[in-house]
Amino acid sequence: MRMRGWRLGVVAVVAALCVSGAGGPQVVPDLGPLPADRYDYTPQDYQRELRATALLVRQCMAEHGHPDFPLDPRHPGDPIGLTMVGTDYGALDLRSARRWGYGWDPATSLMPQPKGRSMTDAEYADFPGCGTEANRRLMRGIDVKRDWLYAGTRAVEVDKAVKRDPRLRAAWKVWSRCMAEQGFTPYPDPVAAFTDDAWQRGRDGNTRQTPRERATATADVQCKRRHGTAELWHAVRARAQTADIARHRDRYTAGLEALRTYRATVDEVLRDLG
Repeated sequence: MRMRGWRLGVVAVVAALCVSGAGGPQVVPDLGPLPADRYDYTPQDYQRELRATALLVRQCMAEHGHPDFPLDPRHPGDPIGLTMVGTDYGALDLRSARRWGYGWDPATSLMPQPKGRSMTDAEYADFPGCGTEANRRLMRGIDVKRDWLYAGTRAVEVDKAVKRDPRLRAAWKVWSRCMAEQGFTPYPDPVAAFTDDAWQRGRDGNTRQTPRERATATADVQCKRRHGTAELWHAVRARAQTADIARHRDRYTAGLEALRTYRATVDEVLRDLG
């Protein structure tokens, strides 16, 4: 699996822009798209890739003597996947913050569990090779290092520059002072609040949702709303991305072409095997 942006990703780590809170979906500020979004691998790409990969792996496993290999197999031992949920700006939904703090409803599955049977030991031995073969097929015709990873690499550098922007640093100081005035830790920025070890995330990434955590998350969102923190942050990112795209137009264009090639290959696999 390759996940750009969220991004040079690790298998079983999923970042989501929003989750369901108590009583329904989050209501978050409508910040709008960012200039670099069109160059990025999307959640929809990820879902389509999962299906295409499963089809390719099943075909490969049949060729290796496993004709009844399931599309959605469970691994022996069913390892737990780590799931971190949030936005690029930390917590934004007030209702969810009040109920779930920096976590989410534990009854809500953020990473669907496999529905197929467990792999046999023989199947499990051949599975990694078939996964590699599927990955190679989906990335056919793409220079991974030069083009596929380019937007993600630039995103890391651009975000570093964004964090040094004096307007954003001033906005974070205002937000931090707001937190302190309400009796909470004056974190240097909202991401530090979201990722505080005090929330004791478990293996699934969820928090304990203690009263202190929920109160902190609530104050966090209220301070962001009061001072327009997320909106300014988003605007700074948009300006920085626009400038970076203009400076490296050819490289971004090559990355976009790689993304289109990948999408065409996924479409082909889904059409032929799905």
